[in-house]
Amino acid sequence: MLTPDIRLLQVFDEIYKTRSVTRAAENLGVGQPTVSIALARLREHFDDALFVRIANNMEPTPLAKELEHPVRTALDALDQVFGHQTGFDPATSDRTFCISMTDISQLVLLPKLWAYLRQASPGVHIEIVPLSTDTARMLESGEADLALGFIPQLEAGFYQQVLFHQRYVCVAGADHPRIRDELTLAQFQAEEHAVVTTSGTGHLILDREISRQSITRRVALRVPNFLGIAFVVEQTDMLVTIPERLAQVLEGRGRFRVFPVPFELPAYAVKQHWHERYHHDPGNRWLRQVISDLLASRPT
Repeated sequence: MLTPDIRLLQVFDEIYKTRSVTRAAENLGVGQPTVSIALARLREHFDDALFVRIANNMEPTPLAKELEHPVRTALDALDQVFGHQTGFDPATSDRTFCISMTDISQLVLLPKLWAYLRQASPGVHIEIVPLSTDTARMLESGEADLALGFIPQLEAGFYQQVLFHQRYVCVAGADHPRIRDELTLAQFQAEEHAVVTTSGTGHLILDREISRQSITRRVALRVPNFLGIAFVVEQTDMLVTIPERLAQVLEGRGRFRVFPVPFELPAYAVKQHWHERYHHDPGNRWLRQVISDLLASRPT
């Protein structure tokens, strides 16, 4: 049985992570009044508000920000002592995992992951959220378990594992009036292009190399994700440059042709990222291994 003082630390930690008294109560499995009383005790003890309501969030005061790390360290130590993280049984678990990923990762990974879970872990559920500027905070708070994609901004302060290396290819409609059996650099520069600007992919590498090599790209359309890009290519004369694994998924599902990019372009690593707080969490470790096995790195 946890002592009241430990419960106070848990309340502090959950409010800090969720920025919400209501969600903290839900995560702790207690009523909201219990959390409110605990917060009042914490405020009295530290003679500080600790969390103040701004818009719809309970934002930490400077003192609460100073306390977050020692509180988390104390709770981690208690978890180890009392063995709260004794294991994870994927065959019987009903845990919901949240994964932040691009729409490409959804197309490449989700069918394989879902088929695997239905056989090995029928009670496990998956929630998908898009990559965003909030991804780092979600990983740190535990709102997201993993983030998948090309995410250089997460390489400092987070664990990471290379899943596979990705390269770009060019796609044109099967009935394109000028591009038939090959795509030359001259054709690449002469045709109009549709460009996808979603985060978590290597499009910044593509943009950088086009600029560095002084290549002309006539951008006629910009879209925020890849999900409808095959229809754009089929119905127009525009070209699109997309990751190769997406092209492999789309092949046979539409009337278009795939060509090598007609200039030098480096490959990039697609990785899964997680926060150090959950590095030893049995469920997180299991999910990382499953995803790694399903998207095993292959030679490029």
